[in-house]
Amino acid sequence: MRSFLLAAAAVAALTGASSVRAQVQPQTVVTPALFDAMFQDHAVLQRGRPIKVWGRAAPGAAVSVSLGQAQIQATAGADGVWRATLPTLTAGGPYVLTARSAGASQSVSDIMIGDVWLCSGQSNMEFAVRQATNAESEIGAANDAKIRLFLVGRSSLPAPSAAPRAVGQWRVTSPQSVRDFSAACYFMGRDLRRAEDVPVGLIAASWGGSIIEDWLSRDAVEKLGGHQEALKALDAYARDPGQGDAIWRRVTQDWWRTNDPGTKQGWHLARTNDADWAPILAEGFWESTVPGLATFDGIVWLRKEVELTAAQARQAATLELGPVDDADVTWINGQYIGGQQGWDTPRTYAVPAGTLKAGRNLIAVGVLDTNGGGGAWGPAANKRLVLADGTTVSLSSGWRHRVAAPLGDLPNPPRTPWIGGSGTTTLYNGMIEPLGAYGLKGMAWYQGESNIGDYVGYRRLLPALFADWRARFENPEMRMLVVQLANFGPMASQPTNSYWAALRESQRTVVKADPKAGLAVAIDIGDRYDIHPTNKLEVGRRLALEARRLDGETQPVSPQPVSVTRAADGVHIRYSASAQLVAYGSNRPVGFELCGSDNACRFVDATLSGDEVVLSSVMASDLRVRFCWADSPVCNLYGPAGLPAVPFEAEIR
Repeated sequence: MRSFLLAAAAVAALTGASSVRAQVQPQTVVTPALFDAMFQDHAVLQRGRPIKVWGRAAPGAAVSVSLGQAQIQATAGADGVWRATLPTLTAGGPYVLTARSAGASQSVSDIMIGDVWLCSGQSNMEFAVRQATNAESEIGAANDAKIRLFLVGRSSLPAPSAAPRAVGQWRVTSPQSVRDFSAACYFMGRDLRRAEDVPVGLIAASWGGSIIEDWLSRDAVEKLGGHQEALKALDAYARDPGQGDAIWRRVTQDWWRTNDPGTKQGWHLARTNDADWAPILAEGFWESTVPGLATFDGIVWLRKEVELTAAQARQAATLELGPVDDADVTWINGQYIGGQQGWDTPRTYAVPAGTLKAGRNLIAVGVLDTNGGGGAWGPAANKRLVLADGTTVSLSSGWRHRVAAPLGDLPNPPRTPWIGGSGTTTLYNGMIEPLGAYGLKGMAWYQGESNIGDYVGYRRLLPALFADWRARFENPEMRMLVVQLANFGPMASQPTNSYWAALRESQRTVVKADPKAGLAVAIDIGDRYDIHPTNKLEVGRRLALEARRLDGETQPVSPQPVSVTRAADGVHIRYSASAQLVAYGSNRPVGFELCGSDNACRFVDATLSGDEVVLSSVMASDLRVRFCWADSPVCNLYGPAGLPAVPFEAEIR
């Protein structure tokens, strides 16, 4: 299968037009002159490491900084930026942090020393406490003043801001502050606070539907390679949006001309006879409105004819198509009108005078769907051609469609690099870079749904994110916690290739290779009908267990295979002795597959024997084992503390 990067916010479309993304706007915080905006009342500073603080003063000015009994001197550079490193402190507080320079003074109070975690990702990390299971009870009980919350407002920038920006505000945990905060992050922090009895600071910076590339810095993207065109266009867009748009329009059109069979065959031209094209409704995802497209991802062309009078045809117009999932190229009478990405972005294109003609006019739209819902799905009433004189021509019916190419036949499409969530570096610029080198213990990452089509590339992207953020926060020991994708989508009665399973395996292998990373397995707490499962309390618990394990504590973990070997009685999958394996709901574990040299896989019987699972019916041609390999697999193998065994794929040794 060819890897395929998802277009903007593609996976969010799986839940339809309603999104669970918290609509948090960047907060405006009055920032005094001396301290950076991260240093506010109620902040938590990281224990056990030198404490870095910074801010601005007059160029060359001396700055005196104190925290409790500790004091240090700094000098502002030519740009006015000063930086100081205070000594390591143990957990405690509250303290007052003060900076003085040239007669000016600024103090921030109620500062705690504890553990600080950054939580990031897409909508399942953004998912708020108010949306979680048992929300009202959890919100009502949120009264621990030693848990501090910092919610980063949504911000997408083509380049880092030259001026310091306030992106959020430290708040003491309360029913009011916790309601819109990340549920998985809060529940993780609460468990850590209860277990370790130290103050906890939680920074939440997420964007629903976002791809991992948008969370990487420019340096990290350049090191990865393969993004030169996107970075060139992004640079141009930062200087002049019109210039950047022109560059990217050429890139997009070249991709469609080179890779789309419909464009090659002239389906945007009137000469194409569409009499045998099938009707399609003007609203709703094609998965739910066209039986033949119930599971289709790829390119579908839509066409409609419009009759205009000579007076109407002489005018300029605006074409309104509503949202298109995920990307489109739109033509009228063989002329390119526009193209855009973003599953929930309404398409509104200017139609220059001279494009329309008296009589028959052809509107042709190529639609690329990468996952979940596809098509021009907005209300039919919102599809129209609005002429310059205000006349409205309805486009609510009469559409026809034809499939051009399935997803697997297509190479990676270009993704508009400055669109927040599906771009390149824009979320890093807007939401991570402004945090500076704020002291962190670790990160919790819940993302991957929007990258499932590029599961191979994810094996490079995720470790690149680890390295990038460890450098950003100047902490090579920074813990990296990853939530493995939960079960979602159709169940399978036969072994099947699954993008979701493949992405989970990428997450597993990356985490396994990093001694400072931990994996929270969620294969049993998803919802196959909803990409946003509400049981974030258990996600938080499993993240907290992994955080404590990485601190050297003896904690239960999700069982992972130690070895997979062939023997006379079958294939033996050995787990560690501490795995304490148990099969729930059956006298044997289920979900194991054997795969041969032809890549065909089959379910096989398994028996549980101590710390081993033994697979029978083995053939000489079997090369690999897969476990819980589906979008929504049935998995009944567990370890201690109710933790499910990790889905995996492994070669037989």
